[in-house]
Amino acid sequence: MNLPINAYAYLGDAYLALVAKTYLVSQGVVKSKDLSQQSIRYLSAQAQADFIVFAQTQPWFDETMKKYFLKGRNYKSDTIPKNASVITYRLSTGCEAVFGYYYSIQDQETLNQLWDYFKTFVQEKYETISLR
Repeated sequence: MNLPINAYAYLGDAYLALVAKTYLVSQGVVKSKDLSQQSIRYLSAQAQADFIVFAQTQPWFDETMKKYFLKGRNYKSDTIPKNASVITYRLSTGCEAVFGYYYSIQDQETLNQLWDYFKTFVQEKYETISLR
């Protein structure tokens, strides 16, 4: 599927929202307030930007990932981010574009690996999943 880069980012955003929320529910986070607070840790522009900066230093971050990250990062959006700097917003858009690309070609193996890396990164950096 050959899409405009903003469409890949849109798909990546939707994919991350679904898998993050599904994961949280599977871990027993079921109260609305807790779901909202925990999901923000995964879905914030800052978390995605931090992850993609980290990912670029890893051996598994390949040329295809780099290509879609750079296209997403360099996409000139008409919207101004409300809760993030322009740099953070662009980095997170690049991250979402990577996820969206693999979602669009239905590469579930790579998506699962990326999600595992992302989930671990967010948990370690933001100390998520603290059930009472």
